[in-house]
Amino acid sequence: MDATTQRPVKRPRFDFFMPMLLGVVLVISGCSKQQSLKALFQKSTPHQAYARRLAQAGLDQRPGGRAWLSAAEQALRDSLVVALPFAETGYFRPGEPSAAGYRYAVRAGEQVHVSLSLGTGASARVFLDAFEVVPGTVPVPLASADTLVLDFRYQADVDGQHLLRVQPELLAAGRYTLRVNREPSLSVFPVLGRTDAAVGSFWGADRDAGTRRHEGIDIFASRGTPVVAATSGFITRTGETPIGGRVVWLADAEHGSHIYYAHLDKQLVSAGQRVSAGDTLGLVGNTGNARTTVPHLHFGIYRSGKGAVDPFPFVRRPEAVTALPKGPDRRGEFVRLRADAALRPGPEDGKLKKSQRAPVLPKQMPLLVVGQQGAALRVQTPTGQIGYVLAQAVVGATGNPLRRVVLPALTELLTLPVAAAPAGGALAAQTSVVVLGQAAGFSLLRGPQGETGWAII
Repeated sequence: MDATTQRPVKRPRFDFFMPMLLGVVLVISGCSKQQSLKALFQKSTPHQAYARRLAQAGLDQRPGGRAWLSAAEQALRDSLVVALPFAETGYFRPGEPSAAGYRYAVRAGEQVHVSLSLGTGASARVFLDAFEVVPGTVPVPLASADTLVLDFRYQADVDGQHLLRVQPELLAAGRYTLRVNREPSLSVFPVLGRTDAAVGSFWGADRDAGTRRHEGIDIFASRGTPVVAATSGFITRTGETPIGGRVVWLADAEHGSHIYYAHLDKQLVSAGQRVSAGDTLGLVGNTGNARTTVPHLHFGIYRSGKGAVDPFPFVRRPEAVTALPKGPDRRGEFVRLRADAALRPGPEDGKLKKSQRAPVLPKQMPLLVVGQQGAALRVQTPTGQIGYVLAQAVVGATGNPLRRVVLPALTELLTLPVAAAPAGGALAAQTSVVVLGQAAGFSLLRGPQGETGWAII
């Protein structure tokens, strides 16, 4: 799936039927806690259960419900591209159903940790759904959560692309912070007192003059350093071979893997023995074909039906957590670009690839800030496109209006810069307003009481 920004869509506002809609949503939300507990033990995800309740209440046939369901599907098609680890602060708008999709690369053996926290005063129910993305196929669900457990972990089984969808319930409002980090799926590093910094030879390195490849990693440590169980399991085999020297095989039944420890100076377990993570299995040495090298542990992982796999992602230390943006919280604010610039599919400030077709935004177009990540702002255009611009490339639209005008006549404030868009309000003649930006021949106006909408003036 190519990285693209979200497609332009008409986004109706729902103020005119919001009281009726709120009543139905309160009924849905009121029973959600009990039903969410049941959902933890059912095949359907909390998101799917909520969608069914919308249908049962008849909201799937109303503008708000249809927009919510459409946003959920669009987030799977038009995802933003991020690199792990990442952290972003976001903003839910009560009158506009939305969902965000984040796509990121994973390695087999990594554990992905997803957490979301709501801002002070926010009580929205939020759905988190992780999917595996394979080009040309429907995204495959991997893990899900809702407000009861907004913190979960799951393991990547193969190298590839995953997608995280974040979507609040209808009429949700408030700010949130989302974090997605990578962690090792094995709970204990296999050499006591060492970290992945001690790895000196990696997967795929040449062996025997290039006739074979290294099917593991070498962890260097002093002779006699304890070698420990990286996870709980049972010992399936011990012995001595010409290549591996003294070896131990540990079965990780939970993940269907067999873990291989080689070149041991001494084995301290026997076949059939059950061990817990951290138990000593042997001592670092240089037996087998490692007798001419300094002591180290050869550590390998073999997975059922796949053979040897790179063990490094299974034990790699978590990377430093991405810092949250510094400076003012601009979520919910309208901004404008200082100069024409591309709406980027990801927050990184680099040269776009040829496959990344990014629309160029004119500097007079107002952009609504819906999220912040590092030095980038996630923004929404007047036509509903979502993407990133650099924070330093924008100015606040309210503090730096294009101009100030006095309306000559009664003026309706449209919800979109489209002639057929519904009106969200009106301003009387002789009202003084500021122009926050322009798009498609329309001006975004802000009245003296904060009233905001589009009009041709």
